[in-house]
Amino acid sequence: MQDTFQFIYGKAGIIRSLKSLKLITIGLCATILLFAGKIRAQVPLKIDDNTPHQLFTYNQIDILEDPTGKLGIGEIITSVYQHQFKPNKNRIPKNEHQASAYWYRFKICHNEASQKKWILEFFDQSITDLKLYVSDGFTSYQENSFGTRYDFANRVYEHKNFTYDLNNNSNKLLTYYVRIKCDNPVSAIFVVRDFRWFLGYAISEYFIFGLFYGMIFVFCLYNLLMYFAIKGKQYLYYVLYNLGIGLYEMCNDGIAFQYLWPSFPALNTYGFGVSLFISSIFGMLFTIRFLYLKAKSPLFHKIVLCTIFLRTVFFLACLISPTLFNFKIIEIIPLIVVFSSAMSVYRMGFKPALFLVSGYGILLSGFAVKILLLLKWIPYGTLAYYSLSICFVIEMVLVSFAIGNSIRSLRKKKNFAQKRIIEQLQVNDKLNQTLNNELTAMVESRTRELREKAEIIEAQNVEISVMNAMLKQDVKELNLNIERVTKARVMAKKVDFEEFSRIYPDKESCFKYLSELKWSAGYACKKCGNDHYLNGATPHARRCTRCGYDESVIAGTLFQNSRIPINKALYMLLLVYNSKGTISSYKLSQILEIRQGTCWTYNSKMQKIYQEKKDIVKKAGEEGWTKLIME
Repeated sequence: MQDTFQFIYGKAGIIRSLKSLKLITIGLCATILLFAGKIRAQVPLKIDDNTPHQLFTYNQIDILEDPTGKLGIGEIITSVYQHQFKPNKNRIPKNEHQASAYWYRFKICHNEASQKKWILEFFDQSITDLKLYVSDGFTSYQENSFGTRYDFANRVYEHKNFTYDLNNNSNKLLTYYVRIKCDNPVSAIFVVRDFRWFLGYAISEYFIFGLFYGMIFVFCLYNLLMYFAIKGKQYLYYVLYNLGIGLYEMCNDGIAFQYLWPSFPALNTYGFGVSLFISSIFGMLFTIRFLYLKAKSPLFHKIVLCTIFLRTVFFLACLISPTLFNFKIIEIIPLIVVFSSAMSVYRMGFKPALFLVSGYGILLSGFAVKILLLLKWIPYGTLAYYSLSICFVIEMVLVSFAIGNSIRSLRKKKNFAQKRIIEQLQVNDKLNQTLNNELTAMVESRTRELREKAEIIEAQNVEISVMNAMLKQDVKELNLNIERVTKARVMAKKVDFEEFSRIYPDKESCFKYLSELKWSAGYACKKCGNDHYLNGATPHARRCTRCGYDESVIAGTLFQNSRIPINKALYMLLLVYNSKGTISSYKLSQILEIRQGTCWTYNSKMQKIYQEKKDIVKKAGEEGWTKLIME
């Protein structure tokens, strides 16, 4: 019985001990959870006039990723999604997945006693769509839209960053929500600033931008003048390369949207890609021309041309699918290619390539910093963010030195060549002087000989000229005689129509013959007897200068009012004459290819005239047939 009691008593003690341990454990866990909750609790940003610039970072921002991209503010403020917000673990949060929408929650403890105007600024200018939800102090939220998808004129201030005027008329602790949706990696940089501080910062920033883009403009102008002076295409390529770099930096800073296409936000999608393509292509073309790659390194010349082709293909693919523009890291490939080309040519002894190697090397380091920043291997900072821009400036300076060094080398070579030319010219001058003296003596001797021969030749030329004149006169007379004989032979003998047509081929030649025959004894007007005339209306016709009577060449001849071609009519008369008026109209039709009826009419008329003037024709001899022409 006593043993049983001791057993029960001991068991109860153990149970009481276990309960006490449980209570202690629960209390300890509650304390740890409470302490952890205080550690993880979101820290609000307090508006303080003594701190004009405050950046939200680390435990001041909570993040919620929305993979669907469909959640609205009405769903976000519910308890279901409020517990899904996670504290920010990075100094500057980024959208890790571009397909998702990211919600950011932060708190601002307002101070109505502040004497300053405060604004909320969003730094990354490349955000496509940013929505700010501002609480009214109760349950409602006002939506404010920002981003590169909206016209620049929609902004409150004409500044490259997105800004919002804070309402600081109370001491409330307000919760703000920001939704960011962007197809490219962006940084969620939220800053609360005193407006006066912001204004001074903005003026200084735009002043630096002016210096930066002014330097690019000066480099472009310098190389453009070099192009016009030397006509080297490499300078024009470098101008276009710098313009591409300038456009890229303007897109990166938001300046391009503000000043170049403020009313066309769709161009923000293509601005980065087009500017990088221009800088990449013309940078490689500049390298080819400046380093004389085709002659100095044919292998790298082919590699650079292949890279240009592939980069162009990728650019065309980007135009089809603009999301490919986000792969900006691909620009490191052309940069590595041109850097390797410059290194190869420098090793061959081309000294101006040293500056090109240094410039491209610094540019590679700037790309490396950007990649490390993208991979979060180095902390975010102003110097790291603008590292590529700084490297661009240094690279442009070094490349300008390379161009200057190249020009100095060309000038030295030119001066050396000119010096050698002058020395050679002096030697040539001495040789020329010696030769000239020798040649002068030889020329004088030869001149005397030529003068003597010239006098002889001149005398012979005079004789030849006289002989030529006589020969010309004889030839002229011979041609006239030949022409007369030929015409006489044609008119005196039986020739075929083909041979006749060679002497009298057309109306002009026939009229000329009739004119010479008709007025062989001189012209006298039939109306008034005047012997002065002008050319008439028809070929070889004559018009009286006194009464104006126009007499045609066939008027008063056998051929007046003839309806057949004059050369055929003339040949028909010749056939009638040669046949002594016995040729038939049928034969004439075959020879002249004229209707027999027409041939019969003209043949009858000609045979009648022949019979009437038969005695006159016989006495005239060979020219007897001409007596038949005149009526």
